[in-house]
Amino acid sequence: MKIQPNILITGTPGVGKSHLAKQVSEKLGLKWHNVSQIAKEHKFLEGFDKVLDCPILDEDAVIDHLEPQLEKGGNIVEYHACEMFPERWFDLVFVIRCNNTILYDRLAKRKYNDKKLHSNIECEIFQTILEEAQESYKEEIIHELVNETEEHLSQNIAKIEELVKSWQEDQKDSE
Repeated sequence: MKIQPNILITGTPGVGKSHLAKQVSEKLGLKWHNVSQIAKEHKFLEGFDKVLDCPILDEDAVIDHLEPQLEKGGNIVEYHACEMFPERWFDLVFVIRCNNTILYDRLAKRKYNDKKLHSNIECEIFQTILEEAQESYKEEIIHELVNETEEHLSQNIAKIEELVKSWQEDQKDSE
């Protein structure tokens, strides 16, 4: 039985997933897996999308790499998509959201090309990642968090900590 949950932090690029995942990882002592970084380090890439100016992920290689680590619990997986991950992996799923104007400014600062920038803004407008999560995981483990300010970041860390403690209590009660 796991003593720590596995958490997925997902959302459109630029909503603050990495910053939140890093903070939560440090505060709760969970291992943080940044999927984009893992893919680059281990060359889990199938090519490059010139239109969106981004690498194409080898999803199977990423899954095979992460599987043994997630069996133990105590992990945070962070990525901008979620439907590729097995449902059994996660005890808590957090979809991070952000106001489109703030998101636009964040992505423009990253120098995203027009096509990539507008594609990501549309993704946020149409709640694409939230819908992916709802189609891929049980409703009761999905939590939507707004992440636009430092105050939101602090609140989100506290909310995740609270939910992890609740998950741990539920595990003890079911023993």
